[in-house]
Amino acid sequence: MDEITVDVRNLSKQYGNFKAVDNISFAVKKGEIFGLLGPNGAGKTTTIKLLTTLSPPTSGNASVAGYDIIKQQKEVKRNIGWVSAEIILDDDLNAWENLGLQAALQGITNWEENADNLLKYFELAEFKYKNVGKFSTGMRKKLEIAMALLNSPEVIFMDEPTIGLDVGTRKMLWDLILIIKNEYKVTVFLTTHYMEEADQLCDRIAIISHGKIIALGSPTELKQKAGGYAVNLEVNDGFDISSLKNFHILEKNKSKILIEINSKDNMLDVLRSINLENLKSINLITPSLDSVFLKLTGSTIKETEESVDYRKFYSMVRRNMQ
Repeated sequence: MDEITVDVRNLSKQYGNFKAVDNISFAVKKGEIFGLLGPNGAGKTTTIKLLTTLSPPTSGNASVAGYDIIKQQKEVKRNIGWVSAEIILDDDLNAWENLGLQAALQGITNWEENADNLLKYFELAEFKYKNVGKFSTGMRKKLEIAMALLNSPEVIFMDEPTIGLDVGTRKMLWDLILIIKNEYKVTVFLTTHYMEEADQLCDRIAIISHGKIIALGSPTELKQKAGGYAVNLEVNDGFDISSLKNFHILEKNKSKILIEINSKDNMLDVLRSINLENLKSINLITPSLDSVFLKLTGSTIKETEESVDYRKFYSMVRRNMQ
């Protein structure tokens, strides 16, 4: 049986009449990367604040690394790390002094050997005594992660850690997150706005909307639940479009036709219906996390470099939601 590192039970947080988190329950397995996705204001950051004991719940409870977030807050804090969207380093201090400050804040003794090892692992050893105000964005993120690992945590909470980063630095941080999981054997609790990021990194994902968990599963499972596929046909001028009368056409022009289908198997039905001599190419557009997110929450998200296919799929999903 999988060991549970984060166990959330009917957790709620209310501000006046507003429920930021509304009776949510889920469990995070030891050693996995768990993603929490949702629109702005859905309850992601509030959930992290509850689990890291920065804010008390209105009702319900949770345990983190085996400790109760209400009754054992000090123990929870000793066993977690934190990486946020904002840089939390002191630019007037060097890398070693920032690590020392982190150790003092967390009450960590005999931290120097671990700090040295972390600096070497993240290729920052030669910059040990350099002021971090002169660090590149990538170096700063590396140091933040080293600081988060200084207490050898069981769980690291990452609240939108790649927001505002360029593509290269974001990819570097993805690699570091995988290192945290695979090399340091630490559970990662991640919130993000980037669907590609969640798809690439997360073992399982929970989608939260209006304070409620509305979907939970692996990226593959969530995409399967979304349903809806499309077939993109590239055709010659002589193509007989009437052969597609039994299919819903989403988009068409002289050379390209986009058709909605219910499953991968329906692609064979399309092929049987058309004259292959006038077909240049055919490809299947499968559901993405973007389409899952849109279908479940009704909210658009930041498009990626692959947004051309996503735009086509958005129109199909929107029509299905009506």
